[in-house]
Amino acid sequence: MRMPVLDKNFYPMIKALSDFEKEVEKSGNPVKVVLVAERSGGYNYVYSYNALADGVNDKLNFRIAERLAKSILWVVGGFKISVAGSKSIYEYLKQAYTLEGLRAFDVDFMSGVYERPFEVEWLENDQIPAQKNASIRVGGYLNGCRIGFDAGGSDRKVSAVIEGEPVYSEEVVWNPKVTEDPHYHYEEIKTAMKTAASKMPRVDAIGVSSAGVYVDNKIMVASLFIKVDKTKYGDYVKNMYINIAKDLSEELGYEIPLEVANDGDVTALAGAIDLNDNSVLGIAMGTSEAVGYINADGGINGWLSELAFAPVDFNEGAMQDEWSGDFGVGCKYFSQDAVIKLAEAGGHIFADGLTPAQKLKEVQKMMDEGNSLAVQIYEDIGVYLAHTIPFYAKFYDIKHMLLLGRVMGGKGGDIILSTCKEVLAQEYPEFSSLDIGLPDEKNRRVGQSIAAASLPATKA
Repeated sequence: MRMPVLDKNFYPMIKALSDFEKEVEKSGNPVKVVLVAERSGGYNYVYSYNALADGVNDKLNFRIAERLAKSILWVVGGFKISVAGSKSIYEYLKQAYTLEGLRAFDVDFMSGVYERPFEVEWLENDQIPAQKNASIRVGGYLNGCRIGFDAGGSDRKVSAVIEGEPVYSEEVVWNPKVTEDPHYHYEEIKTAMKTAASKMPRVDAIGVSSAGVYVDNKIMVASLFIKVDKTKYGDYVKNMYINIAKDLSEELGYEIPLEVANDGDVTALAGAIDLNDNSVLGIAMGTSEAVGYINADGGINGWLSELAFAPVDFNEGAMQDEWSGDFGVGCKYFSQDAVIKLAEAGGHIFADGLTPAQKLKEVQKMMDEGNSLAVQIYEDIGVYLAHTIPFYAKFYDIKHMLLLGRVMGGKGGDIILSTCKEVLAQEYPEFSSLDIGLPDEKNRRVGQSIAAASLPATKA
């Protein structure tokens, strides 16, 4: 099995599950476990698998259960995980998902998103619910004069779009994730939108693509504001996009519709628009990993799809994510952090004081110069992706995959794509025909802001 050269301990989740299934089969006494993630509106997600019986290998049994529960939670979201089939697994997860437990970050995050305490509940087998899915229409509106804003962690992008065609786009470097004063964020975002507005005769709608979780255009959780004191600026931050749209509406003298969406969903939307098809999984590799999905009906499932926090690597010694405190999660494999991690593993030494974005640019420059370490870095990310796609496919029905973001820029992005396809054909032939693509170079960088412009419906 082909593995990354610079990360010799990588243990793909899909392989860990396959190895576990063999252990369960060999034990001769499997226990069916059902995990249910419940979210707002009565929607849920039901996942079942065979586990080991108590006492066979409890450490492995619990770790698989915890990794699966975490994966499901960050794929679909939820304020409750219910467990059926194994009381010991239930007790383990119940202890892990507390504010004092192993998954304290997850508990705090989900409680903030859904504005209610997180729970882990036991289910008898006759209480297991049927799965209830959602499908919500989002974006694809191209009429009129629109502003599309993409709030990246390293740069902010804005586009002025008239009847579906961009007439102006810009990228501006900013530092939202290290700035404590949210007035900085407010002024930067408003400045970008006013710049785009100045390039059009009017503004009919504003669409925003931004990392994080959004409910009714409110910022529930977002890494852009990680340094902001929530107790001091709670409502100011939560309503920031709403208030900026109100300010612009007052300045222009008419009401402007606003729609804010997770940047991963906008990535998938960009792909669906470009492909004129559905069942699109979009992955933006930038400051972090942003994932979104347009389902077979052309809508979104109402899932979080925050796969930056979903496990990718089962290796217990994998790189730790500073924000969540967890190990082996997606943001360290499909982002600029992955590039930096692999560069350092290959012996490259960055100068002191460089930002992650500057380090990425340094590796991209090495790539342009044909540096062999840079080539290996991008090949290894392609290997990561190939081993992760079959795991993601356990949750998403994927017909097309679109790759965007700063990491996919330039020659490195092409190497990631070609390596991924090569490894899929070798290791997972059932996925070898999956349509995986890159937009053109311009759309790799500003495609999300253009797609974001299509988010709001207008009265016209």
